[in-house]
Amino acid sequence: MITLFFLLTGVAFMVVASLGVLRLPDLYTRMHAATKAGTVGLSALLIAVACAQPDSSIISRVAGTMLFIFLTAPVAAHMLGKAMQKKGYVIWRRKK
Repeated sequence: MITLFFLLTGVAFMVVASLGVLRLPDLYTRMHAATKAGTVGLSALLIAVACAQPDSSIISRVAGTMLFIFLTAPVAAHMLGKAMQKKGYVIWRRKK
């Protein structure tokens, strides 16, 4: 039951991240959706793997992968955002 819960949660967050990348209007909001929901969704899927296979080598790999994702995904999104800002990318504004 715990594995199923984390699998469904992870899939739901990944679907939300995918829809955010497809539907949001500009680069910054798309990066936000992909980074936040994608990181949480991947973490939930990795926890489901660790619950399904409770072996110490798998749990250590899951922990290492989660640490890597939590450290690199926000930094990568920040670097891409700064690069686009430096290039003059205009933030989307709602037309009145």
